Amino acid sequence: MWILMPVAFARKLLSVLGQQLSSLWWTLVPLFFGLRATFWLAGPQRRQQQQGQEPKDEKQEEDDNLSITPTSVNYHFIRQCNYKCGFCFHTATTSFVLPLEEAKRGLLLLKDAGMEKINFSGGEPFIHDRGEYLGKLVKFCKVELQLPSVSIVSNGSLIREKWFKNYGEYLDILAISCDSFDEQVNILIGRGQGKKNHVENLQKLRTWCRDYRVAFKINSVVNRFNVEEDMNEQIRALNPVRWKVFQCLIIEGENSGKDALREAERFVVSDEEFEGFLDRHKEISCLVPESNQKMKDSYLILDEYMRFLNCRNGRKDPSKSILDVGVEAAIKFSGFNEKMFLQRGGKYVWSKADLKLDW
Repeated sequence: MWILMPVAFARKLLSVLGQQLSSLWWTLVPLFFGLRATFWLAGPQRRQQQQGQEPKDEKQEEDDNLSITPTSVNYHFIRQCNYKCGFCFHTATTSFVLPLEEAKRGLLLLKDAGMEKINFSGGEPFIHDRGEYLGKLVKFCKVELQLPSVSIVSNGSLIREKWFKNYGEYLDILAISCDSFDEQVNILIGRGQGKKNHVENLQKLRTWCRDYRVAFKINSVVNRFNVEEDMNEQIRALNPVRWKVFQCLIIEGENSGKDALREAERFVVSDEEFEGFLDRHKEISCLVPESNQKMKDSYLILDEYMRFLNCRNGRKDPSKSILDVGVEAAIKFSGFNEKMFLQRGGKYVWSKADLKLDW
């Protein structure tokens, strides 16, 4: 009997403990599944953070899914160039140029998607077929597509008066790149070409634009070699409709990195130096400044294959070509910041018919 008593007591004790453990288990079950759900939901955010991305809130997701209208497009149809500017951010990594009819097909797709302005650039757009390919695209966009604005960015060295005679009436704006009015500085930058004088050629092009009724624009990149220059007198004399002043921009794979064709690091200026240049020219009413922040994501850029180039990560990541997937599908990967486009003055009076210039 004395032997059986400890056994009975142990059974009673185990029964009581079992009931308490069971009660504790059912209390902890909801907490366990709640914690599991919390960690499961946090998984995508944790993965984004591990990849260097901030978790997106609902508003950001909604903004990312908004459709983008390609109001103003920059078509860099060629990468080849006859200059060697040290800070160039669209270098000659290929020699490809689309067949003319394919380029026209892509431009029609863009027009149907809402394009109002096309800007042809390079490389140097006049280097291919002595400017005839470019002229045919300009005429097509103005006559067939009836775009409000057709413009070109060029270094100006290969433009001949004959081109203006044949195609000038179809062109709204010609922008010439000029970073200095000191020819020795232009040579240091890479805009020198033998005995040709870049500044003298600029003045000749200004006269042709006036004669053939094309709005004249100047693009300048502020860099280490011109940051202290005073251009007030020369800009006033040339009297462009618009003077775009860019801060030298680094793009991985183009002008920075082991595989890049240029090394732009030695041309870079600080934000303070850039602001100093702008302050020196603040009385120039046509000046339109573009810092690195404003420039990087505020352009819709098409490359030679008609792929949108996304610069958000400091390099140019291409979408699929609009010729293969259409504009709507390709433009989602453009990285385009429409708010910054409007903030930097991307939408302006860009048709020469509306500019009402005193030729």
